[in-house]
Amino acid sequence: MLTLAEPWKTTYPTAAIGILAMRNVANPATCPALEARKAALEADLRTRFAGKSRDDIKALPEMQAYAAYYKRFKKTYHVQLQLESVALKDKPIPSVAALVETMFMGELKNFLLTAVHDLDVVQPPISINVADGNERYVMMNNEEQTLKPGDMFIADAKGVLSSIIYGPDARTQVTVDTCNMLFTVYAPEGIATEGLRRHLEDMRDFVWLIAPEAEVAEMKVYSPNS
Repeated sequence: MLTLAEPWKTTYPTAAIGILAMRNVANPATCPALEARKAALEADLRTRFAGKSRDDIKALPEMQAYAAYYKRFKKTYHVQLQLESVALKDKPIPSVAALVETMFMGELKNFLLTAVHDLDVVQPPISINVADGNERYVMMNNEEQTLKPGDMFIADAKGVLSSIIYGPDARTQVTVDTCNMLFTVYAPEGIATEGLRRHLEDMRDFVWLIAPEAEVAEMKVYSPNS
């Protein structure tokens, strides 16, 4: 499903990308089974980080890996801030459409940067590449953005689907009508491949809470040597 561009393989030789494509999914406004799992995850995070500080969260291996990547672009890893909000400040995981909630839940459980797309809108081929600073796309807030040189990004035949620094596009966002979906997971240097695989399995299991009959079309970890 994914083509690995040579600039990505040479620039980020120890990085990886996770892909999870599923068919016959659903994207309701709410899902009782998912809400129960979300509440359990919130409780688990607060128990795990009870008595901990921001520095303890920053010291997690996954957070350090993303922090090192984001630092090059003078940015902060937003999942770290979201984890602090839920685990340390007792804020809830945002309530949004179910498929988007699964993405938030996976990010907070495993700390890995994830994007979700409507697979029927995505136009093959899909590739992972490194921005040269000329690529532009419309973000989720409907603003046009130029990618930063050196940032990893995923694109299809029509343009950018997401980048690490600026997130997913508006064109392929999931809607209430989404029935086939695609998760992509960026793993810069320092993220263990086995952890990435477990993350994909968790995302699959979250989707099955919403749509038990959903089918996995592809679940794979790609690396420069794969």
